[in-house]
Amino acid sequence: MKSAVETMSPTRVKLTVEVPFEELKPSFDAAYATIAKQVNVPGFRKGKVPARVIEQRFGRAAVLEEAVNDALPKAYDEAIRTNNIIPVGRPEVDVTALQDGQALEFTAEVEVRPEFDLPDYSAVRVEVDQAIATDADIDEQVDALRRRFATLKEVDRASVDGDVLLIDLSGHTEQEDPVEDLAGSALSYELGTDGMLPGFDDAVRGAAKGDSRSFEFTPMNGDWAGVPLTVNVQVKAVRERELPAFDDDFASMASEFDSAQDLRADIAKRLGRLKRMEQGAQARDRVHEALLAMVDIPLPEGLIAAEVASHFEDGHDSGPEHRAEVEQQARDSIKGQFILDRVAEAEQVTVGEAELSAWLVQQAPRYGMAPDAFAQALVQAGQVPMAISDIRRAKALATVLAQATVVDTAGATVDLKALDAEFAPPMPQMQQVAADAADVSVSEPKPAGASSAADLPVI
Repeated sequence: MKSAVETMSPTRVKLTVEVPFEELKPSFDAAYATIAKQVNVPGFRKGKVPARVIEQRFGRAAVLEEAVNDALPKAYDEAIRTNNIIPVGRPEVDVTALQDGQALEFTAEVEVRPEFDLPDYSAVRVEVDQAIATDADIDEQVDALRRRFATLKEVDRASVDGDVLLIDLSGHTEQEDPVEDLAGSALSYELGTDGMLPGFDDAVRGAAKGDSRSFEFTPMNGDWAGVPLTVNVQVKAVRERELPAFDDDFASMASEFDSAQDLRADIAKRLGRLKRMEQGAQARDRVHEALLAMVDIPLPEGLIAAEVASHFEDGHDSGPEHRAEVEQQARDSIKGQFILDRVAEAEQVTVGEAELSAWLVQQAPRYGMAPDAFAQALVQAGQVPMAISDIRRAKALATVLAQATVVDTAGATVDLKALDAEFAPPMPQMQQVAADAADVSVSEPKPAGASSAADLPVI
């Protein structure tokens, strides 16, 4: 097989491929076998129809077409491997020569990852917040715990944020048609949490028992998307929370501790741990952002357009600003994947079974599944290569983090290795998940947006 590459742009190439006719024999054999399984010919068992009978009954052209559909994807895959091409989109294939007894010729234009040089990781320097739990932070957590055990007392005054309102809700269109989705009675809602409809808190704030308020609301999705609606609120009661005192009795009732001092110390410990986790996540995010800012590369516009189109498949497009925001997110995501894939290649990053197991432990709770069930779901959905790509990119970013300089706002160096050691999953748990997910095979991941032979059109 012969192949040649023409660079159309930094993100697009054109492959010209020629497959000698004699190399198509395996595909012809496969074509005869495929057709034999699909047709019924009197006198022959299904799947056992001879090649000459197939050609007599259905024509040589049908066999040739089936053979090309088998050969073309394989030839495309071999061509991209031979020419070290990293495709990131669906190829546009054009068969330029297809004649029985002669070579198969076709071209394939495809978007590719651009070539670029990686920056010096050690030049990356970022600043993150201090991982300190202040007294104010601890007080906030204490008050949140007290609110969980608060009692509600009805008050005769204007409502303020933090009050729990008892309301009746209704809604209608400009034509006074009722909206069932906006109907509700005796609903309990904490004012100031922005947990109701947009505009609700502003409209109801300051209302007292017996007051009615109305406001306009236009849904962005659902059956009423884009339709202006009027929402009516009847305040049935205003209730304020009475918080219990933070004392030893409260500590014994609300926790496993016998004293308020011990409970507060535990809250401080847990909050400090959370702050350190947030600091580590912030460091990773900011190093990633800094790395992206250091690399200027062209991006495949077709891939970006496909990502944006996929985002709006449900038809929920709220306008040009929303679309521009989604497009920028797609650009940043694709650029980040390209850079981290290059880092992974340069640093020879691989993914082992233990790392896949740790990833399963971390991700499974997000889907409400046990790690072993989550692993099997990935296998069935064919998403294991995507998971491995995510892990590989995370390891590539960790490589950059290890060489970057990370300091907090006080100028102290942040020890990210210590953070990783503190929050790593325990090994017995990882080993158990590895055993439960033994059927998940670790294979080489595809690059961002990569296409395969399965993406090729059938002629």
